[in-house]
Amino acid sequence: MFASALDAVAAYAELLAHDGTERGLIGPREVPRLWERHLLNCGVVTDVIPEAATVCDVGSGAGLPGLVIAIRRPDLKVTLLEPLARRTRFLDEVVEKLGLANVEVVRGRAEQLHGERRFDVVTSRAVARLPKLLDWSLPLVAPGGAMVAMKGGSAPDEVAEARPTLRAFHADEPEIITIGGTLLPFPTTVVRVRVSDGAPLDSSRRSPSRRKGRRKP
Repeated sequence: MFASALDAVAAYAELLAHDGTERGLIGPREVPRLWERHLLNCGVVTDVIPEAATVCDVGSGAGLPGLVIAIRRPDLKVTLLEPLARRTRFLDEVVEKLGLANVEVVRGRAEQLHGERRFDVVTSRAVARLPKLLDWSLPLVAPGGAMVAMKGGSAPDEVAEARPTLRAFHADEPEIITIGGTLLPFPTTVVRVRVSDGAPLDSSRRSPSRRKGRRKP
């Protein structure tokens, strides 16, 4: 899957297994299944990202999926958006050690970038349920771009739950896509929501999920 990037992703796996667990960024029980449940699972997300796209990974945590996306696809410009300092320090160290010239690390929450920056693709993994995730992510998507959220078996239920938020943002119909079925023992499920040119994604709107006042990533 990673071809010439295999050494880089293996080095990242080592950093996750050691520094990542010591700093509490990943649970020790996840180490034996880093490849099948995390790295490969995240790597196939690049199959739905267009060439030379700008990508923002919201709530990047220890870099899943953002760092894996950047390693597998050096043609992409990836922004890792993470609010916690201990996590951004780890991300900065990984980027420096692996020499990833196509990655920037930004400490902050999604809403802090609303109205400031837009990206071709906005990714996420295990950040929030879809209604709130749309509220955070869609204002960051450039016209003609898409939000791509990694989800599991809950995807259909979350899409149904997100209907009011989707209507508020005038977003396109969500697609539930299974990726890596012929490669992985546990295929990846993503929800992709495209943003049409001219769709009103003004971050000042109060969508249903925003009115609930939950914390933002």
